[in-house]
Parts: sequence; structure tokens; C-alpha cells
Amino acid sequence: MSTPTLDRVVIRFAGDSGDGMQLVGDRFTDLSAAFGNDLATLPNYPAEIRAPAGTINGVSSFQIHISDHDIVTPGDSPNVLIAMNPAALVANVSDLSPGSTIIVNSDSFTERDLDKAHCSANPLDDGSLDAFTVYPVPMTSITLEATKPLGVKSRDAERSKNFFALGLICWMYTRPAAPLLEWIDDRFAGKPLVRDANAAAFKAGRNFGETAELFAHPYEVKPASLPAGTYRNIIGNTALALGLVAASRRAHLPLVYASYPITPASDILHELSKLKHFGCKTMQAEDEIAAATIALGAAFAGNLAVTGTSGPGLDLKAEALGLAISLELPMVVVDVQRAGPSTGMPTKTEQTDLLLAMYGRHGESPLPIVAAKSPSRCFDAAFEACRLALKYRTPVILLTDGLLANGAEPWRLPEVADLPDISAPFATQPNHTNADGTEDYWPYLRDPDTLARPWAIPGTRGMMHRIGGIEKQDGTGNISYQPDNHAHMVQLRQAKVDGIARDIAGVELDHQDGADVLVLGWGSTWAAITAGVRRVRARGERVAQGHLSHLSPFPADLGDVLSRYGRVLVPEANLGQLALLLRAEFLIDVQSYVQVNGLPFRAAAMESRILEEIHR
Repeated sequence: MSTPTLDRVVIRFAGDSGDGMQLVGDRFTDLSAAFGNDLATLPNYPAEIRAPAGTINGVSSFQIHISDHDIVTPGDSPNVLIAMNPAALVANVSDLSPGSTIIVNSDSFTERDLDKAHCSANPLDDGSLDAFTVYPVPMTSITLEATKPLGVKSRDAERSKNFFALGLICWMYTRPAAPLLEWIDDRFAGKPLVRDANAAAFKAGRNFGETAELFAHPYEVKPASLPAGTYRNIIGNTALALGLVAASRRAHLPLVYASYPITPASDILHELSKLKHFGCKTMQAEDEIAAATIALGAAFAGNLAVTGTSGPGLDLKAEALGLAISLELPMVVVDVQRAGPSTGMPTKTEQTDLLLAMYGRHGESPLPIVAAKSPSRCFDAAFEACRLALKYRTPVILLTDGLLANGAEPWRLPEVADLPDISAPFATQPNHTNADGTEDYWPYLRDPDTLARPWAIPGTRGMMHRIGGIEKQDGTGNISYQPDNHAHMVQLRQAKVDGIARDIAGVELDHQDGADVLVLGWGSTWAAITAGVRRVRARGERVAQGHLSHLSPFPADLGDVLSRYGRVLVPEANLGQLALLLRAEFLIDVQSYVQVNGLPFRAAAMESRILEEIHR
């Protein structure tokens, strides 16, 4: 009998934060990417550090959506939930639709574990799961039995139960075993007992699926038909790091990245620290202020300078950003947004830093803002932020968020020849002739097209000039307290940023003839908006979709695009920050659709809200 096929499936691994759910979710993702599926993932970490084991607050999950066609979201609701303990079941069961499959580690449903999850009765026996197909599997005891001949201690062997669960799911969805076993050999080569225990548990999971007669048959999700090219699976933070490296190579400048560890941005530092052979210099600073000023110093010294953080760190970098704007030096600040305010929910995603990026500095201090829209597109956004910083001699803020940073999808590797040269020449010769015929270097003379000032590396003969935060005289760079000069410099810095609108693409618009409603998004809402628009169009309704990757300045055609539609809906994972900017800039009564629960929008909810707007 042939293996039944599915066009898509959403699987969620859930367990205690020490159960290795992120590890096996990541492994299943790589196997599916190598198999050729399109995919999107949603890792979900507990916000508490070391929450008590077995409690709901300590539940960690990893959701993956795999398909044989183009998809953009990690899925609204799991078709299959693997719950390693009662807390994982309780924390996730409300997300399931009737008819979904639940696979539980029945060994963990002891009275003690049930109490930790605040279960008054065992949900495996009380009928509360009757709407679902439930498979109790004694994962712990089978793992212990499979690893017993290896001489592994019971406590250590029990840690391998996540690989049992992975083996079972790999059997259920016909994932190949060989690549995973090779990965185990390589990852745990220095710990032979751990390596052998994990391999034995994985094989036991596959064998259980094959022989237990609990499941009718496995399923197959065939490879997706994607444009030709070389692909790899990639998470957003890795894509962003590679985008910075690509920019440094195409700018012919060494990359300096300085940051202070902060969730969810820390992985950018980790990734770049592995790439010293590309000329990357990385530094873990003692605090956020130091990281920003180190990057600014690196820019002054002629490097491609970058610092990365999340919302709380961007607060602290504000003064250094003001100095960078005054000095007019190229620098990129990455903000991987998370739920706030203050510490907020460090592992949960939001889009709540847009107004902070736009206005979170004293004085009139404009700068460009670029936002990534998907995990793989973090590469493009990083490259673009570097291009603007170098060309216009300005700090640039690059916005991503927790969903993009930790989510994964297939990435088609770009052709190196297709990446533009973004090098910025250094000033090496005098650029001003004085009245007496002598020549000087004026650090604030302007390029007539970009209004960028020249960039001179300190120590270059004849290029001596002042730096500092006190207002400079245009041209000479001398300190100036003159009112007219200050007004001129303030307006000039704003004009430089405004002029970037001529150098960026227009609104990314997917128009449908007859559509009177435009759904306009920015950042990671692109995925849910795209999925919702597809659903609405499948119903025969007409709707247009727009997306903004540049938020300061706005694309030059944005006002014209907005004027073409009777209604504009703006979904955001905040309380309407882009909507506020659009109303102020274009005097259009855009409609907000907001969500601030630390989770991404669901496609079904997006579909419903778009339909409501169409029929309003």
C-alpha cells in the first residue's frame, strides 16, 4: 500500500524547558528543509529563567509548518501536538482544533506531575480530550530500555527521550534517518555515551512507530516546487549576520560588531564570532552604552560598524545615536524587538519599538529605519541598512523582532555577482581652497546628491578635523553656537534623510483589480497578512496588500498608493504605531488592527478582520 500524502502539516513539540524541544524541533526542521519542503517555524521559549520543572511557566515549545507548496506562516493551530508532560499538554491543548492528534509521554502523567500542572484529574482518563485523537506512549520507559545495554545511568538515559519523540515523528512523516544519525555522531562525538544513548532513543522511536500498531500508517509531505537555486534552512538572526558580512565584503571594509548580551539578539554576536576568517571583529561589551560607543569609534576609524540589541538596550544607546547623527558617521543599530516595557517578556515578540526608533532621541535627530519582513529577508534588510549608512554617512536602525530572529525558513542563496558594490570612498585629499590659495580639508562639505559629508580615517595626512557632540559649522566643522547655523544644520540633517526616499524602492504592492481595501503592513506581520490575503482571495473577494520595508523615510510613492483605496487596514503587533505615523503624515483615517500578546497574528484571525473591513 502506498504512503498517504498530505499537502501540509503543522507539528508542535512541547515539554519542559529542559526536555530539549528546541533541539529536536530544529533537527526536524533541518531534515524537512533537506527533504525539500517549504517550511516556517515558531520557537516559543518560557519567559522565566529556570522556571520550576514540570510547571506551566516552564513549558517550551517548537512549532513547524511543512508543506509541498509555498507557505509563509508557522501555522495557526497544530495538527499534531507532542506533549512530554502534563504541563505541556495543559499549556498547549487550547490551541488545538477538534480532530487534532495528541501524542503524550504517558510515563510523565504521575500524580506529582499532574499536581505541578494544576490538574485535578488525569486528562488521559477524564474525557477532557475526547475531541482529539490521543496516543499515550511510554516514551521514558522505552528510552530507558533501549539505552540499558549501553550502560548509561538512568538519569542520563532519560534525557534522551526527546530523541525518541523525534524518531517517532520522523517515522510518522517519512523523514530520513541517516542525516539525523550523522548529526548525532558529529554533535556528540566527544561524549560517546550521550551520542549512543541519543541514537538508540531515536531508533527506538522509529521502531515504535513501525511495530507498535498504534498508528495506522505514516504520511508523506512531498517536496515543494520552489524556484531553482541553492537553498539552505536559516533562522533570522543567522541571515542577518550573513547580510552584515556580505555588506562588509561588498563595501571592502572590515566589520566591527559590538554588543551586550540580550534576548533575542544575542545569537547575532554568536554567529559573527564564528566568521573571523571574513575579517569580522566582534566584541562583547560591558554594557549597552559601551557597545554603541565602541561601534561609533569603529565607524570613525573607517570600519563598517554595527551594534545590536533589543528594546531595553536601544533605550540606553540613544545618547550615542545622537552623537552619531551629529558626527554624521555610518553605523547600523540592530533592534530585535521583544515585548516590553522594561524587561517585559524577553522571549516573546512584538513590534513596539517603531516610535522609539523614530523619535527616541533628544533634539531633532532623524535617521533612516529599515525593517525585515521574514527570517530569510533579514539578510536583505541588513545589507540595505549598511548600504544606506555608508552612502549617506548616517546611523541606521534595523528593526527585526523575536519572531523573525528565531523563526526559520528556506533561503535561496543570492548570487554574489548580484550584490551591488556599496563601497564608500575615504577622503584623502584637501577639498577646499581658501581665499589665500592654500588648501584645507573641510569635514562638513556636502555631496550635492546625497548631502553626505566626506569620511576621513583619523591619521590620514592633512585630514585632521574636530569631532564631538557640540554643534558644528557647516563646511568647516568648527564649533558653532550661532542660531542660524544651528537651524541650517538641523534642517540639513533632516533633508539628508528625506532625500533617501529617492533612493529606495516604492511600496511593495500586490494590487488586485477591483480592490477597495488595502492591507498595509511592516516587519514580521508580512507573513500573517500574506496568508490572510490569500485566504480572502480564495473566497472570491478582492483585496490589495502593501508592505513597507523602509519606515524612515517612507517610500516616495506611499501617499499616492494610500490615496487609491477607500479603506486602509494596518495590522501591527503594537497599539497602532505605524497607523499613527500614517495619519499624521498623510491625513488618512487608516484603520488599526492590533495585537500585543507576545505572539504572532494568526492567518484565520487576519482573514476574518480583512473580510470585516471589506464588508464594512
